[in-house]
This record gives sequence, structure tokens and C-alpha cells, in this order.
Amino acid sequence: MIRVLSIASECAPLVKTGGLADVAGALPAALAAEGVGMRTLLPGYPAVMDALQDVSEVYYFHDLFGAPARVMAGRAAGLDLLAIDAPHLFARTGNPYMAPDGRDWPDNPERFAALSWVGAHLGVHGALGWHPQVLHGHDWQAGFVTEYLRQMGGGPATVLTIHNIAFTGATDPGRIGSLRLDPWRFHMEGYEFYGGISPLKAGLMGADALTTVSPTYAEELMTPEFGMGLDGVMRYRREALSGILNGIDTDAWNPATDPAIRPYDSPMGKAANKAALRAEMGLPDADGPLCVIVSRMTHQKGLDLVLGALPALLDHGGQLAVLGSGDPGLEQAFRALGEQNANVAVRIGYDEALSHRLIAGGDAILVPSRFEPCGLTQMYGLRYGTVPVVALTGGLADTVINASPAALARDAATGLQFSPVTADALRGALTRLCLLYRDRDTWARLQRNAMSHPVGWDQSARAYGALYARLATNR
Repeated sequence: MIRVLSIASECAPLVKTGGLADVAGALPAALAAEGVGMRTLLPGYPAVMDALQDVSEVYYFHDLFGAPARVMAGRAAGLDLLAIDAPHLFARTGNPYMAPDGRDWPDNPERFAALSWVGAHLGVHGALGWHPQVLHGHDWQAGFVTEYLRQMGGGPATVLTIHNIAFTGATDPGRIGSLRLDPWRFHMEGYEFYGGISPLKAGLMGADALTTVSPTYAEELMTPEFGMGLDGVMRYRREALSGILNGIDTDAWNPATDPAIRPYDSPMGKAANKAALRAEMGLPDADGPLCVIVSRMTHQKGLDLVLGALPALLDHGGQLAVLGSGDPGLEQAFRALGEQNANVAVRIGYDEALSHRLIAGGDAILVPSRFEPCGLTQMYGLRYGTVPVVALTGGLADTVINASPAALARDAATGLQFSPVTADALRGALTRLCLLYRDRDTWARLQRNAMSHPVGWDQSARAYGALYARLATNR
């Protein structure tokens, strides 16, 4: 069995702000069938420490970036965990990265440097006789692992997964000392990034292998449009990079057993959930499709495009139900839309159970992202027979088969794609959606195709297992 330490800043179901948590939470079980024994290193947020069971101390630091800390081993939510019990860094309210006022914690660079520091030490010294053969870090929060391993004289093989290259963890070079970095590594082949420090840049340059969460996004990262200033680094490391498509937890997202909804195993079963969703959201009956959005409200997610394109849906008798939060301007715009139109319902915030009910009750799910490394909500939609309408980018391009005339003729289509990522193109996609919805036979085939499309981890787990095996053997 290959021993892997996954190093992540969040992990579902314990703590989650996005898709990274879903991946970190799903990988251990998915990889067990591939002969991989994975443990997950997490910061000791209150939710993590409260959930930890069968706890034992495996490591002690006299000074972990400002105060003593322990590493505690235990289990929670079916996961084998190593948690960093460092109250001075992680025992805080708010989400993992931001205070309750919505601002980043000012010591985030040190907080997540501590995560990398502990990951490197566990890689070299192990925990209670368990020694990982591969360290698998996720995003910038684990980017300094390779720098710290270098200072320690080396260690296990390393993988860094890019979930979203837009977040680099960049900070001021005046922090070199507080981050315990080698000042001689402040150069373009180390952790220097446009005159500052970037843990993501450090990991991209130092890891033995790089992965990202879809094949299309792997190609996009090497372009100026999507590389966010790191496209040159990605081209330089292209031989180390592979795109491995994310999967979803098909047990947690299973329309036949989902406790949050009225379970169903075919498109015919959606009707009861659609009626219940309309009642819950205060929507009247309507002739057109009920579209849903479950998303962060940010420029990346393209929700401003929905505001401009929505008449194409409403004019055809369609409806929209929205769950999300983020940019205050977008929140206010959607609130106003819901107040002004009886066929639009908006909930600001996040509610896991409601997200299941939205996806179960909707006819279609809108994912108009300007860029999307992988995306999970479109795969939830596929699983529930909720037809995705997606921008042609990243993992959205890799997971949805467009309802072109050829794909419809071959009975292969699973959703609709649109390009370019503009309000006009989305307006056209919504018009196509409404026309397809009127053709009940074609619509039923779309739903059936969506529900039968593979969205689990099987194929991706095999790819990760092969990558770990190669790295462990080479090391």
C-alpha cells in the first residue's frame, strides 16, 4: 500500500468553503481501492478539533510560528486525520481564511506556512511509525512544503494540485524571516513572484509532480488569459503537469437515497421535488423550465451575466431560484431581482440541505463561469437529471456534452454549452434551453443521459494511484 499524506486547508464535511474541501474529503475513500493509504493533515480549526475522536498526540512543536503546538492523530467523518492543535493560529471564529467582518486574517501567510511546515516535518519524521511516501499538497496553503523540505535536506516525493490558480497566497518580501524561508531562494526559480513572495509559485517550481482538476484547465493554465501571471511557470513545468478531472461523492449526492430531498431514481421522480421547491421558494406554477443557481457570487462565476441574460428565460415562461453569497453588489442585484419578479426567488447565504433541494427540484442548473478549473455543481446537476447550462471553459467543457444537433441525433447530449462567455451568448443558451424543454421527448432523453453520465471518482482515482506509484517508485 502506498502511503500518502494529503495536506489541505479545508476538508468536507468538517470545514468547507469550496471544491477543494470536497476533493480533500473524497480522495481517501476513492483511493483506498487503488491501494493507497491516505491520511489528511488539517489545521486544527474548532470544527476539526471538536469532531476528532480516538485522539493521540504524535508531534510537539515548541514554537510553531508564535507559540507551542501539537499534532493530534484521530478520526472524524470516516477520515484518518492529523490535526494541528495550535490555538494561536486556528482557534478562531469565521471561515478558515477570513474574520467575521469578511476581511482576511492578517497573519494568513504565517498560519498556512505553519501547515506546510508541519507537513514537511511529518514527511521527514513520520507519525507514530507511519512514514508517508508521497506528500500531496493542495493549493497555495500547502505551497511551502517543498521549500521546507529543501531546508531539511529532502524528503518524500511531492505533488501539488492547483484547484484555482487565481489564489497565489502572495505577500510582502518583508515576511521572509517570519515565514522561515531561505532568503537565498528569493529568486525566479524559487518563491519570488513579481517582487513578492508566493507559496503557490514555490510549490509550482518545487513539486515533483503538478496536477490540476481538469484536462482543459491544464491547457488553459499555460495561456496568459487563464494563467494569472503564472502561465510562464506552467509552460516551464508542462512535463510535470497533468489534468485529472475531479469527481463527486456519489453517496452524498445520490438522488435515490438523498435524505434532504424526496428520493427518485429516474427523471420522472423530479416532479415532486420541483413542486416542493416552488412551494419552499415562493414561486408560482409556470410553463417554462425552473433554472437554479448554487454558487459563490463573484466575477469569476459569471453571475452578472445572468442578470443581463435572464429575460430570455423569463419571456419563455421560465423561472430562476438562486442560493449564494459573495460580492455585496451582486447580492443586492439578485435581491432586487427577486423582489421585483414573482418568477425569481433568491436566498443569500449557504445552506447545504437547500442546495440539494434546489438541484433535485430544478430542471436546469446554470454555471456561467468566466473560468472554472473543474466545477462540481454541474456534476451534481448531471447526477440529479438537472440539465447543466455551462460556459465552454475548464472542467465545464470536460464534463458536459453540448446538445448540438449531432449529439442530440446520437442521443449523447447531457447539457448546453455556450461561448464566448458573454451575456449575449448566455441569452442564446437560455433560449435554446427553453425550446428543448418544450420538446418533452428530447428533454427526457437529455435528463436520462445526464443521470447516466459518470461523475464519480473511479477513473480519476486510478490516475492518482498511478501517479503516486510512479513517484514512490522513482523516489
